[in-house]
Amino acid sequence: MNEMSANLDVVGHDTVRKDAVPKTTGAATYTVDVSFPGMLHAKVLRSPHAHARVTSIDASKVRGMPGVHAVVTRDDLDGLNPTYGYFIKDQPIVAMDKVRYIGDTVAAVAAETELQAVAALEQITVGYKILPTVATVEEAMAETAPELFEEEPMGVVPAYGQGASGARRLGRNNCYRFSYETGDEAAFDRCDHIFEDRFVFSRDQHFHLEPFVTVARMDGDVIEIWSSTQNPFPLRKELARVFQYPENRIRVRVPYLGAGYGAKNNCKTEPIAILLARLSGKPVRFCMTTEENFLTQSQHAAILDVKTGVMADGTFVARSGHILLDSGAYSDASPLVAEKAGYRLPGPYNWQHLNIDCDCILTNTTPAGPYRGFGGTQASWASESQVDIIARALGRDPLDLRMQNVKNLGEAYVPGESGIDSDLRAGLKVVADRVGYEARSRGDGRGMGVSIGFKDAGGVNKPSQARIRITTTGGVYLECGAIEIGQGIHTAMSQIVAELLNTQLDRVVYPELNTDYTPFEQGTNASSAIIGTAQAVQQAALVAKQKVLEFAARELDCGIDEIELDDWSIRKGNDAHPLAPMIMGYYGGTGYEFTGAGFFKPELDHAAPLESQCVSWEFGWGAAEVEVDRETGLIRLLQLVVSGDAGRAINPLVCRGQDEGSAVMGLTGVLFPCMVYDGAILMNGNGLDYRVPLATDIPDGFVSILQEQGHGPGPFGSKSIGEGCMLPVASAIANAVEDAIGVRIRELPLTPERVLAAIDEACG
Repeated sequence: MNEMSANLDVVGHDTVRKDAVPKTTGAATYTVDVSFPGMLHAKVLRSPHAHARVTSIDASKVRGMPGVHAVVTRDDLDGLNPTYGYFIKDQPIVAMDKVRYIGDTVAAVAAETELQAVAALEQITVGYKILPTVATVEEAMAETAPELFEEEPMGVVPAYGQGASGARRLGRNNCYRFSYETGDEAAFDRCDHIFEDRFVFSRDQHFHLEPFVTVARMDGDVIEIWSSTQNPFPLRKELARVFQYPENRIRVRVPYLGAGYGAKNNCKTEPIAILLARLSGKPVRFCMTTEENFLTQSQHAAILDVKTGVMADGTFVARSGHILLDSGAYSDASPLVAEKAGYRLPGPYNWQHLNIDCDCILTNTTPAGPYRGFGGTQASWASESQVDIIARALGRDPLDLRMQNVKNLGEAYVPGESGIDSDLRAGLKVVADRVGYEARSRGDGRGMGVSIGFKDAGGVNKPSQARIRITTTGGVYLECGAIEIGQGIHTAMSQIVAELLNTQLDRVVYPELNTDYTPFEQGTNASSAIIGTAQAVQQAALVAKQKVLEFAARELDCGIDEIELDDWSIRKGNDAHPLAPMIMGYYGGTGYEFTGAGFFKPELDHAAPLESQCVSWEFGWGAAEVEVDRETGLIRLLQLVVSGDAGRAINPLVCRGQDEGSAVMGLTGVLFPCMVYDGAILMNGNGLDYRVPLATDIPDGFVSILQEQGHGPGPFGSKSIGEGCMLPVASAIANAVEDAIGVRIRELPLTPERVLAAIDEACG
């Protein structure tokens, strides 16, 4: 019997989400809900200066204040490795020698109430020696710019494969560079036309509703935390290094997550909560405010210089690029984002030559890190905007030019890389047809634009483990490290298991993640769960099923090929044999559990630029129609059509929800104000002044179309989904604006002021 198509009543249908009832009734537990008797509350003192030497700090008045149980300053870091980060360990738990941005953490207090903690912070005296500030990448790269780090922090450059390389500290405040090159640079000499453009990408905030939050306590000699984190196992490893503590005595527990979008990776609230819990001997809760979220993590603003050579007939030949990412005050995940921005800048097109550098520049602003589709948002904005510029210069239709140059299904992205696993032309046609692209009429300030967003999905060399346990009565425990962030992964994984075991969905439960018991998972990020973790889950389910069938075959004295598993009965011919009595008859009245373990990791491949081939490619096709008022510069979005390819949708409604959510999130940095800085001062870092799209901002012509092309590597042909439809939004709208009024805007967001300035420049 075909194990992958046995029960189509479970997979491929809009099954009610496993988390629907607890979330809609308020019964769901998030980290913000975790509480213990006697629990203390942490608050932190933040720097009022963007760049300053910390000359002194005095917390003596605080230690005897009512309700205060613990205080942390730089004097309390003895015995620790007090800095953390991804590739580069440069961010301290609290400021040691310097503060490097407004909001940098200087001290922390744990008290019986939040009011007591805030009052205590006011009694801490800090001496500062103000230093020159660099608020933009251009300022930070100047020869006379002050260095945020005079001495090089500890860090590594990972191994890369064919054509790729990395380097640290190549210039002033340049903490990392990723480079990729393939082909012959002389390809530019053969081109009929060369286009050189600069694009500027805005800086946004993740704006997850659940803030950064950790509850920490000492359970004997075990550090136990409840954390709103996307990567509990890497977090456990980093905490073990920071605290010089055995990894198996650090327990990370993760309930439901109130969204993350990439921000909730690595250390955020955890080190301070743990340190205060150790000092006080009591549970400590450190929950940031919305305003503090803005001071903790953001998306990377970017400047992208793109040079592209083409032939007169529109054939793409060569592309080079130099990307500057604004990393903020600490490196955080900037090297990872640099890899993705640089690697994705070519777009899904055929090239004879590529040469791309991506630099991470430190500035005295909020640290930047992973943001949904990270690197792909910046790269798609520049790449797809320039494709339209080229098309119009050549007198070509932008859709036709894309159709001419996109990769074919199965064609390698670059030498040594895996093949494209979606039909790109079919996807373009879906959105173009739905928006009415071929029949569009120009004039009256109306225009249409198309775009392809893409990313390599699944992470790089990312391992996942899973375990399936089946009880005597057919109850199923699905154990893996995929975290429910709101994307519906618990439901999808449960559907896969129910399908493979040919059982009812409500038999499958998904225990809360606990690093002491849950199988290892690198993290819930990079759209990896359905193509990575799910393959481990699939393997575990099939192993457990095989054990059940082998047991039943022995008991029934027949071959495995003579029986089938049917909702925790064994079907042999026309007879059904309930498994529970059979199991208890053999193992005794207490019964037994059948278990299966699964593992998935892409193979290391030194021919692949990132050291392992991409597991799956995630695409988002977008088409937009706009109306632009030449007098006011106001852009009215009339239609936005997005489409993603799920390969095979495990739960179509969940997939559509992810596509639509990501597309709306993509609007944030396009038509709404981004994070606005006046020098190094963030002007709109709060929930009132920072604007995100509301339901009333979404046009009636907003449509998502779910494709199931069937070429995915995951269970049942599934593919990554959830980030792709964010990627084409900015360029599709900018392309539509140029189609409407004949001007190109190269900087996000597309504000009325920038529209009017572009019109004035064109009129000249």
